[in-house]
Amino acid sequence: MLSEFKETVRKVTECYGPSGREDRAAQLLADMIRPYVDEIRRDALGSVIGVKKGTSGKKVMLSAHMDQIGLIVLDIDDKGFARFAPVGGIDPEMTLGHDVVFENGTRGVISCEEKDVKPPVKLKQMFIDIGCSGREEAEKKIAVGDICVYAPHFVDMGERVACCALDDRICCAILVEAMKTIKSSHDIYCVFTSQEEVGCRGAKAAAYSIDPDFGINLDVTGSADTPECDPMPMKLGEGPTVKYIDRSAVITKPVIDFMHKVADKHRIKVQNEVLPYGGTDASAVQTTKGGKAACCVSVATRYIHSPIETADLNDCLAAAEFVRAMAEEAELPVE
Repeated sequence: MLSEFKETVRKVTECYGPSGREDRAAQLLADMIRPYVDEIRRDALGSVIGVKKGTSGKKVMLSAHMDQIGLIVLDIDDKGFARFAPVGGIDPEMTLGHDVVFENGTRGVISCEEKDVKPPVKLKQMFIDIGCSGREEAEKKIAVGDICVYAPHFVDMGERVACCALDDRICCAILVEAMKTIKSSHDIYCVFTSQEEVGCRGAKAAAYSIDPDFGINLDVTGSADTPECDPMPMKLGEGPTVKYIDRSAVITKPVIDFMHKVADKHRIKVQNEVLPYGGTDASAVQTTKGGKAACCVSVATRYIHSPIETADLNDCLAAAEFVRAMAEEAELPVE
């Protein structure tokens, strides 16, 4: 199972799909869940919505965002170098010196100005070199408004893997895995959301249209198991998390209790998550319409928003089982 899941992770992380340009990722993920749902569609913001019908009359929304961070071209100068702006949260130190790829396959590398530049280098001092000698040549390959992403390099470390776009494609892979075995009395809505990295936009629209009774969101979270890191309770290899709080949401006590009850019932090892920064689509589900019961299951991940995001596949498989178990519970924490 681990090797098969690893291959799914490789496929979804290597697929191009920054915020607002998720078409390729959407098509791939739609094809992956198609055998396990009764119907499938995309909404106006591009989120993929697969529905597996039940009999209870209640709706459970499972979600993970399929967009990744990127860089959008602002200008191309006379020498053919492209200046850029961030699409989502871009760390300058993690970006300098890395290679990128555009939707049309054009490759480039990121460097910075050499004159009077002192650390830390800022994004506005960087440029993309696509190997051209002038603007006219460069404009045959890219244009202002084109978006590139970190070029994917999948690193197989056995039970752990590293790549760009684990945030949040690894959780998309978890949803695919969960959908293979879910047998619920509820209507299950499997949603791969768009534009999370620029404000949870796809999840807001999807949750409003679905109007779920309960939302289960999946995302990555920080880990505190590397040298001299900030103190947090989350670590790789300790199981999926029960999120308590982040900067966007406070998960309510009935939902927290439900999550622990299900984990104990199915003997799933989980760890409590308290994240002092960041946010997830769980907040978008929580605040839709008159308010909804919603939770977030996270996967501890190192080096988030970098080309070398790293996670433990055993945590992911346990997360798939955790999601399945919650989705199959007859009594939901409906508030």
